[in-house]
Amino acid sequence: MADDNHRGVRLLSRPKQLNTKGSDPGIHSWLVGSPFLPPLTVASFLRCIHSLPSSSSSPDFLKESEDLRTLLPKGFEIIGAVASGEDSDARAAVDAASSLRKLLYREGTDRPLIGAVCGSDSGDMRFFVSESGNTTSLEAVPSVIEERDSEKCLWENACLLRCELPIKLPLYYAPKNPTDVEKAYVQAVEALIAKLRDPQAVYMLETTNKTSLDIPLPVIIRGVQLDFYADLSKIKTLADDEDGSDASSLSCSYFSNRSKAGSPVFSAENADTIQVSVLFNSFGTSSASTVPVAEYLPVEDEARLLVVDIKLDVLCYSSRELPLKYAVSSLIIPGLVDQLNTVQKLMLPNLLAQLPQPKFYHFSPSGILHPITVFYELSFGETEMKQVEVRRSLHSRLGLPYDRPLLRISNALDFSKVKSNGMISLQKGSTLLRDVHFGIPSSGVTGGTVSLVQGSYEYFHYLHEGYNDSGWGCAYRSLQTIISWFRLQNYTSIEVPSHREIQQTLVEIGDKDPSFIGSREWIGAIELSFVLDKLLGVTCKVINVRSGSELPEKCRELALHFENQNTPVMIGGGVLAYTLLGVDYNEASGDCAFLILDPHYTGSDDLKKIVNGGWCGWKKAVDNKGKNFFLHDKFYNLLLPQRPNMV
Repeated sequence: MADDNHRGVRLLSRPKQLNTKGSDPGIHSWLVGSPFLPPLTVASFLRCIHSLPSSSSSPDFLKESEDLRTLLPKGFEIIGAVASGEDSDARAAVDAASSLRKLLYREGTDRPLIGAVCGSDSGDMRFFVSESGNTTSLEAVPSVIEERDSEKCLWENACLLRCELPIKLPLYYAPKNPTDVEKAYVQAVEALIAKLRDPQAVYMLETTNKTSLDIPLPVIIRGVQLDFYADLSKIKTLADDEDGSDASSLSCSYFSNRSKAGSPVFSAENADTIQVSVLFNSFGTSSASTVPVAEYLPVEDEARLLVVDIKLDVLCYSSRELPLKYAVSSLIIPGLVDQLNTVQKLMLPNLLAQLPQPKFYHFSPSGILHPITVFYELSFGETEMKQVEVRRSLHSRLGLPYDRPLLRISNALDFSKVKSNGMISLQKGSTLLRDVHFGIPSSGVTGGTVSLVQGSYEYFHYLHEGYNDSGWGCAYRSLQTIISWFRLQNYTSIEVPSHREIQQTLVEIGDKDPSFIGSREWIGAIELSFVLDKLLGVTCKVINVRSGSELPEKCRELALHFENQNTPVMIGGGVLAYTLLGVDYNEASGDCAFLILDPHYTGSDDLKKIVNGGWCGWKKAVDNKGKNFFLHDKFYNLLLPQRPNMV
């Protein structure tokens, strides 16, 4: 970590949606780094989405700081900015990063700041560095290194710390003076912050991995041991200064998962997590007790009580080498204070109206190396339009697509999942086989391009869960597999419907007579489209072919579907229905194969038996023995569910 003027910038990720062509000069993105990474290492790019009304090219630093203070877990920080324009605009980028840091961290910086410039026409990005954090020493960066194994770089020597803190604030006020309740709330928050920092405060740290046989004992850290002025970038100095005489001198590595076997998977989901608890009941006589707590008592007899419920949930990123006491004082406590201030801003105008329901969630969306923390107000649920706009804004900030529900509550990190050999268990409450096409033999198409379903699905087939639908339920089973895909991608929270529920839906919309319920009548692609529209709000495209011999002609269209929509396809023809998971297509020769998931299977959920038996595998329209897989004397309908355009 040599501190010289000729070091290069290291990129762990590339910016998403960085298209500045034709745009006016201005700040486009913020660069995110960490004091636990080598200097000038960029972990992510976050778009600047708030500008001043008077100038679209000038960031609204106050709004940006309010957003990023919650969004970025402690342990990550703003280390620069990207401006669109010419090289001279790098100075504006450094100035913007410096201004934002002052609001976020309430101090200037003598650390290096990066000013990047993205050309308005070329789109090329060039980097400049200010060693002292101001524009007087701006120098071009001689080299930019794009890290190949970014996850390993970020997570190999890192861990997470999490602190959940439920709080009840009792507020007394006089109805004649409603502003009293606001004063009482502010005083209560100030008292709570003082308690968090008090020398008599008590924090307990323990591992969340309870499956290991070698579980480290919890560590107790008292407020008197904390240091709120440490420089986290100087970990070695902090560690060397410890005399090792008490538990607070232990580093975060004390809680490392010692039972990990094989090659570790580097990600936020699989990082060691340390649980931090605030033990308010252990507070003794303290200096904080002289601060007014949440017990404002008006003299009037008609004094009323208002209890405000808050649940803070802080997630922090740390090096394993960081001593535990600094992890608490420099990461956990500042994170709690920031969340208290965020909630206070929301609560104050609404204390005597309908109280908001604020809640914090942690996400690790695909394409973002580090976790993020999202603050949702859930009074009207997560489908209310205001909530949708919040998610849309977050998608814009993170460069996420606008047709994926990546930041819905169902996608939040679940720290209650059991870890086994360092891997998160994905089978959450379901015993159904998932993604059975993984690892199957190749298609046999020479020089073809494989286009596959993206995302998980569950395999539904004849006789599943003891229900006998052999001979008539294949389309029902294909529909269940398709709905499981939408459920696992968090587009819906409904349970996968039974045959009877599917029939009842068709009766409710008027497509079938009431006698259809409980029958063994077949359904086809059109009925499936009605059910998907009714239950999920999903629209479908239908392709009709007159004969099975024409299906290879649709391979190009099917390949585009899997590349753009990614959903499973139902193929119905005559009396048979299949689920299509992908195609392998050589555009030059016309050779193609179809990845078929066959719902006609009647055996047990034995993956090896299913694959070896060809119940999930590549099928050519005509095999090497001249046998036709698709019948030439039958018409076929292909149902292509469209991915909802929603966040």
